[in-house]
Amino acid sequence: MARVKRGVTSRARHKSVFNKTKGFRHGRKNLIKVAKQAADKAEKNAFIGRKLKKRQFRALWIIKINAACRQEGVSYSQLINGLKTNKIDINRKDLSLMASDKPEGFKKLVEKVKS
Repeated sequence: MARVKRGVTSRARHKSVFNKTKGFRHGRKNLIKVAKQAADKAEKNAFIGRKLKKRQFRALWIIKINAACRQEGVSYSQLINGLKTNKIDINRKDLSLMASDKPEGFKKLVEKVKS
């Protein structure tokens, strides 16, 4: 059986880890054991961050809608309930954009919900 030297393979593997940890400080960028742990943790946190981002945007939209509703004399929950009872299907992202960019259209929507 032929002898297998693994220097090329391990070098390539290490290089891919070091590419992921480029810009990290101290041993996290150039010691393979620490860099591998740092890369794993960074990937885990990136995954979590992508989920949190969606949550945070939804919360922001709700805050914007609530602020606009209060100016019209309706609470956020009353607006959402009114939209559902009137079978108006509009998502929170579009509602918040309407509240900030087109206040007259939002005002008409609130008036429809109030009646």
